[in-house]
Amino acid sequence: MAESEEVREQVKNLPDQPGIYKFFSEEGELIYVGKAKSLKKRVSNYFNKNTGVDNKTRKLVSQIRRIEFTIVNTEFDALLLENSLIKNNQPKYNILLKDDKTYPYIYVSRERFPRVIATRTFDKSLGTYYGPYTSVKAMNSVLDLIHKLFFIRTCTFNLSEKNVNDGKYKVCLEFHIGNCKGPCEGLVTEEIYSENIDKAHQILKGHISVVKTYYKDQIQEAAENLEFEKAHKLKLKFDLLEKFQTSSVIVNPKITDLDVFTIKSLEKNAFINYLHIVNGAILQTKNLEIKKKLDETDEDLLKLAIIGIREEMEVTTRDIIANIPVEIDELKITVPSIGDKKKLLDLSLNNIAYQMSKSISNNERDSRILNTMQEDLRLKEKPFHIECFDNSNIQGTNPVASMVVFKNAKPSKKDYRHYNIKTVVGPNDFDSMHEIVHRRYKRVLEEGQPLPNLIVIDGGKGQLSAACQALQELDLYGKIPIVGIAKRLEEIYYPDDSLPLYIDKKSESLKVIQQIRNEAHRFAITFHRTKRSKSTLAKSKLASIKGVGESTFQKLVSHFGSVSKIRQASVEELAEIVGKAKAELVLLNLAGEKESDNQESH
Repeated sequence: MAESEEVREQVKNLPDQPGIYKFFSEEGELIYVGKAKSLKKRVSNYFNKNTGVDNKTRKLVSQIRRIEFTIVNTEFDALLLENSLIKNNQPKYNILLKDDKTYPYIYVSRERFPRVIATRTFDKSLGTYYGPYTSVKAMNSVLDLIHKLFFIRTCTFNLSEKNVNDGKYKVCLEFHIGNCKGPCEGLVTEEIYSENIDKAHQILKGHISVVKTYYKDQIQEAAENLEFEKAHKLKLKFDLLEKFQTSSVIVNPKITDLDVFTIKSLEKNAFINYLHIVNGAILQTKNLEIKKKLDETDEDLLKLAIIGIREEMEVTTRDIIANIPVEIDELKITVPSIGDKKKLLDLSLNNIAYQMSKSISNNERDSRILNTMQEDLRLKEKPFHIECFDNSNIQGTNPVASMVVFKNAKPSKKDYRHYNIKTVVGPNDFDSMHEIVHRRYKRVLEEGQPLPNLIVIDGGKGQLSAACQALQELDLYGKIPIVGIAKRLEEIYYPDDSLPLYIDKKSESLKVIQQIRNEAHRFAITFHRTKRSKSTLAKSKLASIKGVGESTFQKLVSHFGSVSKIRQASVEELAEIVGKAKAELVLLNLAGEKESDNQESH
């Protein structure tokens, strides 16, 4: 764990104050951001050989070439700054609290006669946002309640004062069936509409009791004025709120504003659940599964989650309950042992238990499938990384190929590749297979990429032999297991073995091989259709060039094979077929039209 003299000197000069520290690599890349109550003590621990840091932390330390720090007033300030720096810079050794799901929000638009609608985009300049909602059903129930109570418009008209006064719009069906009060024709005042929007805001904030009190007072006033029909309509709205609140309250409604955070860890992963409670009802929830990058403690992970999730959800609650003791300045965090808060904690932990069991069962499934494949296919190691190749051409036109990748028995779509066949003329599947396998693994070797644990060839003995020849030329034959799968009887072929292997039709091994073969076929066919349609379009453009007749068109395509190759040819090469004048005319017209069929990544 050798560090430079400059780094040692920087560590010695760190202050004994709270703040954040940043580690930079030799290339100047920010690789880690941390926070500390004492910068000097915390950073010194990384370089103390007696601390017993784990291997991943040793690797981090070995890459540190420069340290920067910022002093702050409190640990809470350090947490906020750390969270911001991690989100903005995404250092490779830091955990990023981010999942790949896009959750919906409810937003109240910032316009005259605002709308209350669901959206998956977030732009604060457009209005006030509530959420995100992890349950679309829960979000729709809130929206449905608001629209039943307040008759809020759903149209997208620009209801400026001028447009309404000029009579630019007419009421629609929503008005006639009683779902809208017709602000587009000025049939409801802006003041009354705004009052309804204010009450919608209260419901979205979870303050249902405030709106219930309003309706209760209005019912009383209408009854006293003998306006019984009005009182009845108000009573129906009050009942709607009562029913909604009853269905959403899960604990004592006196628990007015509270955050719940829980965490459980396995060796490599941590699971976090968040609940936001208002008036006894769960308004917001979030589940996170985090892959540990260093030897992070549950306390450190939970602190990061509390700061990051609260910022994302835009909550300002000061009271928090958690399942482990955590200290963060300015926040009151407790671990309840009895009562309603303990029930909430147990509910949150139940969510985590479900998360963990699901993750464990998925891992067990993956492990079982890989073990079965290793056994069924007689492999020396589990096929964690499988690559499958397929060709596609129709009557020899636009030959292309595809490679798809499965990792841990699941598609890894970011690793899929398309190939244009470059060296083969006509419909020759064997030579095409040889070309793409050779190109793929030549590049893998040149770039030092990891080799797969298994190669699958879509085809029988011929395609398999062509692929094996390509591996032999690269000195890879025998170093990577390779099999072919024939379509008709789903037979598995091995090199140098004339008899195929028949795997049980119900076997998970065969299902995975069929899945990866079908995915490779789909991927190749899609690419082929795209290329063929572009080629057809390009040929039609060539045929439509003024001065190039049908015979000229046929001569060129017949000789060069494609418009792309015609475009790449020189004037002299074209002139040998159609004469210099037409050659110059063709190239002049094709020069500005770059055919975008070269989608190949490798």
